[in-house]
Amino acid sequence: MKGIVFTEFMGLINDRYGLEVVQRIIDECDLDTEGAYTAVGTYSHKEFFKLLNKISEIEDIPVDEVLEDYGEYFFKTLSTSYPHFMDKEDLFDFLMSIDNYIHPNVLKLYPKAELPKFDVEESTDETLMLRYNSTRKMAHFGMGLITGASHYFGQKVKINKEAVSKNGEIVLLKISKV
Repeated sequence: MKGIVFTEFMGLINDRYGLEVVQRIIDECDLDTEGAYTAVGTYSHKEFFKLLNKISEIEDIPVDEVLEDYGEYFFKTLSTSYPHFMDKEDLFDFLMSIDNYIHPNVLKLYPKAELPKFDVEESTDETLMLRYNSTRKMAHFGMGLITGASHYFGQKVKINKEAVSKNGEIVLLKISKV
């Protein structure tokens, strides 16, 4: 995984729970990196999941909730760092551009990045069906990103998981305007 995912995750933990909790997580996880990350580095996704599971355990918050919170937090970084990707009319236009515009451009910057796929299954003025597909099984992170994007575009939505297959590798998300 790209280092920015780690550096921003540690930023979230620091912002929400304090530096002492960041240090505790580093101390209690057996990390190859010893908790030292750079935004441009590449690190094992297994190490990210150690950090994720540890904060879930320490704060007694389900992993899925931590991932959603992190996705919303991380979207702020993305929208600030890559404003040219935010030039869409509304949330649905933005979400429909992920796989055919945003991700190809991300791969130009980071050719070895392993990005999830977001395929549009169905779209109306009020509802968007997206199929999330990733071996990392982080659909809740994607849901948090969508929530962050909805705030950015000033559009309230409800996100439901309509179907889950391959033990979370494929998740059908229904995004409805409210």
